[in-house]
Amino acid sequence: MKRKRILLKIGSNTLTKETDNISRGKIEDIANQIAKLKDAYEFIIVSSGAIAVAKQFVKLESKQKGVFVKQALASIGQPHLIRIYQEIFREYGLLSSQCLLSYSDFEKEQSKTNIVNTINILVKNNYIPIINENDTVATDEIQFGDNDKLGALTASLLNADLFIMATNTNGVYTKASFKSGVPETIKDVLDFDVLKGEVVNLKSTHGSGGMASKIEAAAVTKKASIETWIVNGLKDDFIINAINGKVPFTKIK
Repeated sequence: MKRKRILLKIGSNTLTKETDNISRGKIEDIANQIAKLKDAYEFIIVSSGAIAVAKQFVKLESKQKGVFVKQALASIGQPHLIRIYQEIFREYGLLSSQCLLSYSDFEKEQSKTNIVNTINILVKNNYIPIINENDTVATDEIQFGDNDKLGALTASLLNADLFIMATNTNGVYTKASFKSGVPETIKDVLDFDVLKGEVVNLKSTHGSGGMASKIEAAAVTKKASIETWIVNGLKDDFIINAINGKVPFTKIK
């Protein structure tokens, strides 16, 4: 039976578990779930976290501020991030590879064909592609988005069956319940315009996106007829529990 393809997007706030360090325990949680689900699902991961990893190792001093320092940090942190993934995934019998993409790759037909062919070969040979933006040449997701849109574009290009965005909330909350201090998850979304009206946009410590960028990403996958889930990635077994309907999350059909 053909396995369903999941594009899993993991933001910096999830990978750090909202601390100042990458959580090896969270990557172990992800690896453990993939190992349990690999007979029924194939996974492609879009992962942030390169800048967060670099900050653990260096304090970069520069007269140039802003995006250039972040690009340098991403360059330092990306090899460390992939090394952590590979070490932990190997412990669970999983193979992984690195793919760096930028938005310009999605604007050229030949580049899109190359991405599809390469990733399909990796997946067919049981490698899990771990994708990040090529931050040394592109700055889009550094400035806004935390890879949400990159994940959506990749899911669309690769014909994913499901796009999961792991974040630090139980999906999208109704605006009224959020303001009252007792957040209530919008579970099933049938009217996308209504959902957009409910969004309260708060950004996490390390993330550069917020809920608004997740809704923009969901609009991309909705156009490609891909179901999107916004799930609390801070919880253990968040993928398995969402699949089994054991936790509240937002499902955009």
